[in-house]
Amino acid sequence: MAVHTAVRQTSAAAPSDTTRTQPLLSRLGGLWFVLPFVIVYALFMVWPVLTGLWSSFFNTSLAGGDSEFLGLDNYLEMVRDDAVWTSLWHTILFTLLSTPPLVLLGLVMALLAHRARRLGWFLRFAYFAPFVLPVTVVTLIWIWLYQPGFGLINDALTRIGLSEVAWLTDERVAMIAIVLTTTWWTVGFNFLLYLAALQAIPRELYEAASVDGSSSFQQLWHITLPMLRRTTGLIIVLQLIASLKVFDQVYLMTGGGPNFSTRPIIQYIYETGFTSYRIGFASAISYMLFALIVVVSIAQFKLFPAREESAS
Repeated sequence: MAVHTAVRQTSAAAPSDTTRTQPLLSRLGGLWFVLPFVIVYALFMVWPVLTGLWSSFFNTSLAGGDSEFLGLDNYLEMVRDDAVWTSLWHTILFTLLSTPPLVLLGLVMALLAHRARRLGWFLRFAYFAPFVLPVTVVTLIWIWLYQPGFGLINDALTRIGLSEVAWLTDERVAMIAIVLTTTWWTVGFNFLLYLAALQAIPRELYEAASVDGSSSFQQLWHITLPMLRRTTGLIIVLQLIASLKVFDQVYLMTGGGPNFSTRPIIQYIYETGFTSYRIGFASAISYMLFALIVVVSIAQFKLFPAREESAS
C-alpha cells in the first residue's frame, strides 16, 4: 500500500506531457500573428540591407556586366574622394543649422497652443498643417516666395529699403533658404510631440506651485522643462536622424547647387548609383552614412538618461 501511494503521489506531482506542451503551443500560436510582419520586414528591410552590404564589396553597375570582387577598394576610394567629404559636410551643416530652431520653435509653439484657451484649436491646426503637405508642394511654395522681382520675401525686403537676395542662387544663403523651408515644413511634428507631453503633466504640480506663490516663469523653469526632458531627448534624436537624411527639398529647390554648395551626401549617393551607375561605390558611401547615423543615435540615447539622472 505504501508503494502504491508513493507512486500515485509521484505521478500527481509530475506534470503531464500535455501540461508541458501547452506553453510551447501557446508560443508557437503567437508566431502566426507576427509572421506576416516578419516576412514583410525581412523582404523589404533585412534583405535590402544585406544585399546592399554585399554590393559594396563589388564593382556592381546598373549598366550590367560582370561584377568583380573588389574587397575594401570601394571604401578606400570613398575615403580619398573629396566630393564625399564635401557632401557630408553640407549634410552636417544643414543638421547643425536646422536642429536647434526645429526643437526650440516646436517647444515654444506647443507652450503657446497649450496655454491658449479660445484660439487653441486654431493654433494646433495652423502649426501642424504644413507638416501634412507633400514635399513637392512645399518646395513649389517656397521657390515662388524666394523668386527675385516678384517673390513675397524679396518684395518685403525692397519695401523696407533693403536689396533683394538671391536666395537659391547665392552660395552664401542657399543653405539658409533650405533650412527656413525645412523649419516651416517639419516643425509641426516636434510641436505635436511637445504638445502631447505637456498635456501629460499633472495639473496638481502647477496648482501646488501656485499655492506656494511660484510665478509662471518659475513654474516653467522648475516644472515644465524638467518634465519635458525625456521628450526633448527623443525629439533631438529624431531630428538629428531626419536632418542627416535630408535630400528631397534640396534636390527639388537647388539640385545641390549653386556650384554644389548645398548637395547633401544622399544626393551624391543617388548621383553615383543612378547617374554614374556605380551601385557598388554608392553602397559603400551609404553604409558610411548608416554608421554615422547609428553612432549619433547611440550617443544621444546615452547622454540624455545620464543628464536626467544627474538632474534628479
